[in-house]
Amino acid sequence: MSAPAYQQEDEFHSRLDTGLWWQLFRRALRLKRHLVPLAVAAVLIAVCDASFAHITRWVIDGVVRDGANANFTAYAAAYLAATLTLCVCVWTFIEAAGNISNRLAHDIRRDGFAKLQSLEFAYYDSRPVGWLITRLTGDCDRLARVIAWGLLDIVWGTSYVIMIAASLLWMNWRLALIVLAVVPPLALVSKFYQRRMLLSAREVRRHNSQITAAFNESIQGVRTTKTLVRERENLAEFERLSTNMFDAAVVSARQNAVYFPIVTTLGSLAAGLALWRGGVLALGDGITLGTLVAFINFAGQFFNPINQMAQKLTELQGAQAAGERVMGLLATEPAIQDSPAVRARIAEANSTAPSDPAHAFDGGDANIHTIEFRDVTFAYASGPVVLDHFNLVVRAGETIALVGPSGGGKSTLVSLVCRFYEPTSGQILINGVDYRERALGWLQARLGIVLQTPHLFKGTVRENIRYGRLAATDAEVEQAARLVNAHEFIMQLENGYETPVGEGGNRLSAGQRQLVSFARALIADPQLFIMDEATSSIDTETEQLIQRGLETIFAGRISFVVAHRLSTIRRADRILVIAKGRIEESGTHEELLARRGHYHDLYTSQFRRERQEAALDAV
Repeated sequence: MSAPAYQQEDEFHSRLDTGLWWQLFRRALRLKRHLVPLAVAAVLIAVCDASFAHITRWVIDGVVRDGANANFTAYAAAYLAATLTLCVCVWTFIEAAGNISNRLAHDIRRDGFAKLQSLEFAYYDSRPVGWLITRLTGDCDRLARVIAWGLLDIVWGTSYVIMIAASLLWMNWRLALIVLAVVPPLALVSKFYQRRMLLSAREVRRHNSQITAAFNESIQGVRTTKTLVRERENLAEFERLSTNMFDAAVVSARQNAVYFPIVTTLGSLAAGLALWRGGVLALGDGITLGTLVAFINFAGQFFNPINQMAQKLTELQGAQAAGERVMGLLATEPAIQDSPAVRARIAEANSTAPSDPAHAFDGGDANIHTIEFRDVTFAYASGPVVLDHFNLVVRAGETIALVGPSGGGKSTLVSLVCRFYEPTSGQILINGVDYRERALGWLQARLGIVLQTPHLFKGTVRENIRYGRLAATDAEVEQAARLVNAHEFIMQLENGYETPVGEGGNRLSAGQRQLVSFARALIADPQLFIMDEATSSIDTETEQLIQRGLETIFAGRISFVVAHRLSTIRRADRILVIAKGRIEESGTHEELLARRGHYHDLYTSQFRRERQEAALDAV
């Protein structure tokens, strides 16, 4: 079976994708105040580098001609002027290239993060977190460096090669042709090795990605590893990855070790040819001694910029895959987004009532009164049907409990309500209007969601509760905590509401994290409240605390509760037994027990098991 597309290494590109690099270069063009000084500095550096050989030629010819009476002051002044200009230009290009690199990385990361925030849940279903993080870190940084420093080297290298070639031809075109005769062999060698060096470098990066993924997985799963005593096996698997990385790195280093001496040898050959033929000409007064020295100097230097540019072009080819991944991410259009008509209403509402544009999306009423599933069918990409011609109407103030076997469609149903996914066919209507004709932000701003495993952000308890509504005051934060019976345990913490929760909330128990997540959801005063297995992994005492706060949470709201513990849903207005994407049973707790159907079997078996566990605990 082939690996997913995101895991496959892109094939080697024998040609640069000019369209892709033009898109990236256009981003650099936004930084003209840094780009122009960089280009000017690169050209001036090339001029200074070439001028040193000419100044040396003038000094030698002056000494040969005038002896001790040569104008050393003028020569020293020329050297000093060229050196000072070179220093200023080097400082300028380092400053400009650094600014371009950092600003480009910043802009691409910002745009990439904004794009990830706008994408639907389905996008994340097929892409691991580590893969996405790499796009916003390694790939962004690499592209920014290649564009900034690569642009510098290409401008400098091109200018320097032109200066050297022009100088050689100007001083003696016949001797220049002898030196330039080495260029075709250099091009052939470079073409042969650069492709292989690029492929081996890509292989190194591929193995490095696998090692990074192994690190990430091992650290995240360290508790499971220790409980299953898997340390030795994990180390053996990691050693295999590390060995593959070592072998690929050795191949890459060996190719570099062969290629660069060949380039150096060809440069030395050019200098030797210049010395041989130039020496003959110098003896015959064909050229001056200073010109001969300049030729040898230029012949030795001629291949440095060519080699630099070849390396940069190779880096561009190597970074092309990263560019495609990053630009592909930035070009991704969310599958779930506002329609053009909705965006037009948003723009109009923001121009007339920017403080509350929500009214423009609901015909003057921003509240949710009814939610209707009308013949809804849904299937995940390339998966089986999860909901099959599903119909349901829920009104404000109703609490709908969803029970049934795993995979029956309970969590999918609430994900569709939240518009994290959209129906494959059929409609979901809010107040009688298809919710795809409403603003996505309008709906999701009215959601309150508590998941089975809540995620807390690094910060204090107060900051995590306030995350649900950033404008909430301290008093409102504490009131929300009281309503869900979280205030008491919070005040028992070391610093109360200012206690750090740790990464992912690891300094709190599972039950405490869940209570904080309830307070966070409630403080937003949602009109649509979702509990997805929110009490399945907490202790009985915490569940009782949550139960006492549920009446407050559900009051006046449309609420969906996906339940594992059936004791939490006995007071629901309706309990739906969902199986195979359809409603098998519907009614109150008492009505469903009286029918003695699927719900009755689930409830009695769970009640019996809980009594047995309680009896064992009492022993």
